[in-house]
Amino acid sequence: MTRFSTLLIANRGEIACRVIRTARRMGLRTVAVFSDADAEAMHVALADAAIRIGPAPARESYLNIPALLAAARETGAEAIHPGYGFLSENADFAEACAQSGITFVGPPPAAIRAMGSKAAAKALMEQAGVPLVPGYHGEDQSDATLRAAAARIGFPILVKASAGGGGKGMKIARDATELEEAIALARGEALAAFGDDRLLLERYLTKPRHIEIQVFGDTHGNVVSLFERDCSIQRRHQKVVEEAPAPGMTSERRAAMGKAACDAARAIGYVGAGTVEFIAEGDTFAFMEMNTRLQVEHPVTEAITGLDLVEWQLRVAAGEPLPTLQPAIAGHAIEVRLYAEDPSRDFAPSTGTLHHLALPEGEGIRVDAGVHQGDAVSVNYDPMLAKIIAHGTDREEARRRLLRAVTQTEVAGLRTNLPLLRAILANPDFAAADLDTGFIARHADALLAPASAAPRAALAAAVLRLLRDEPVTDPADPHSPWGLATAWRLNGEGWQDFSLMDGETTLVVRAHLGAALTLDLPDGAARVEGARWDGDGLTFRLDGAAIRARVLRDGDALSVIVDGATHDLRHRDPRAASGAADSAGGRVVAPMPGRVLQILVTPGDAVARGAVLLVIEAMKVQMRITAPADGTVAAIRCAVGDLVEDGAELVTLETPAA
Repeated sequence: MTRFSTLLIANRGEIACRVIRTARRMGLRTVAVFSDADAEAMHVALADAAIRIGPAPARESYLNIPALLAAARETGAEAIHPGYGFLSENADFAEACAQSGITFVGPPPAAIRAMGSKAAAKALMEQAGVPLVPGYHGEDQSDATLRAAAARIGFPILVKASAGGGGKGMKIARDATELEEAIALARGEALAAFGDDRLLLERYLTKPRHIEIQVFGDTHGNVVSLFERDCSIQRRHQKVVEEAPAPGMTSERRAAMGKAACDAARAIGYVGAGTVEFIAEGDTFAFMEMNTRLQVEHPVTEAITGLDLVEWQLRVAAGEPLPTLQPAIAGHAIEVRLYAEDPSRDFAPSTGTLHHLALPEGEGIRVDAGVHQGDAVSVNYDPMLAKIIAHGTDREEARRRLLRAVTQTEVAGLRTNLPLLRAILANPDFAAADLDTGFIARHADALLAPASAAPRAALAAAVLRLLRDEPVTDPADPHSPWGLATAWRLNGEGWQDFSLMDGETTLVVRAHLGAALTLDLPDGAARVEGARWDGDGLTFRLDGAAIRARVLRDGDALSVIVDGATHDLRHRDPRAASGAADSAGGRVVAPMPGRVLQILVTPGDAVARGAVLLVIEAMKVQMRITAPADGTVAAIRCAVGDLVEDGAELVTLETPAA
């Protein structure tokens, strides 16, 4: 490979790290780019060189084509890998690279344009005779035309952004009354994420599977299928669990879908890695879209084929032909995406600092991460922290390995979807491969249940940490029992009460500090023995049962990790002054951190319950904030463009007296 020796990665996070590792193994010099929010990020430290490209907002940094090209020139990069997301499917970027004499590691601009618009791609596939889901993908984007098309297609309707992917700009309208809001929200998200608010409509199938084919083309006219992936487990139309091969796939259907995908790629002169996505229900399948880039879920294909897809992207970009042998399927692989979000709050993004992060290891386990412990997760970018992949000789072995790996994963400092991932992998229907895109919604009661109360082991571990951290009140005589702020008594057994907040519930645990430690827990007394600390790690016996835990403390906040689950508690110190209670009456607060996009009311406006007050955006998702009750707007506490924290007051309402 001689066409280039220095590669700039025009992306961030996990994919930037992924590309850097392969490129360095191949002997290439790597250049990372970063925004102000990413100056200390993992991909910056991993690359051979790094260069700043702008402020935190993506439009001013990772989507800034002139800045990226200038960075390539300044660092001597002869090639640019766009990763996925951002500019990876931007034909103008690919064209600008070519005009600057820089190799774009991806398909030619014409292929990107042919498939970059979902509407145009469907029209192209329709001409080629590829089956399509009933829908509308026309140029007329007026509300009236979309309403008429929806009535003709029949509800439920899926409203989709014509550009982009990743679940952004996708909304379901189950009837005509929901269509107006779905169109408005989809347009807003599409414009914010892709700079293009064109939409298409599709009939929303009730129990479909999402199956995609990994294709690869080279500049010598070769196109090959690297088999399928099942990506049916989704939330908000964004994939959460992916696997290869697809369960239940017959060799005949694999051949038919592979041929259709390769025909689609040949029709547009495709070069590099791409994915042709199909919706399948019963014995039929229909074309949805083609992603002209590497996909987040590519590791499961790598696991079953033994290929490094990034390596072949780089080799094809350098003009090399694809290998002549068709790889065979070896075993089964499953991947889960670890997100900073709270599934119990409608998947609201979670921001904050990763005070603790422990990722799993083991046979058949691969982790692709873009963050490390101590990193801050902001509202500016996608909330994915890492991908955890398991490979086994069959699906059940891969599932068991992945379930163990997810249980071993530890995160503290922000909410994640770890409980959801564990619940999915342990679900009997998932184990039986009973899959479709409605899986999470259908099992919502089990998968999205609010966090359970902290178990007795977590409460005991929290008390042990508080006992360990009790300060000495007389530094001049630290060994004196009278210098301790504990429950030591001169005569008789001492005890000490610890008040712990578990969500909105206050629990009082009494610790009896006699010859042995006994705790009065909510479900009865427990004996604690053999407590040993190793930093934040703790082992002890609770009524004879061995417990392994990790307890992280930040002031009065305690994060207790037991059996892979994180329990967030708060210590209420009776010696500390109590603050005034904060009444939520009449306060409309942010349900998640984000940026204020629109304010639709002014002080003095009378509003009804459910009226939209403002719109906020976090991690490319828009949310309408509505009035919780009838009332009058007393004050607006934010402005358009403001970054607001979770729980920040946005609007004050005066509500009628009860």
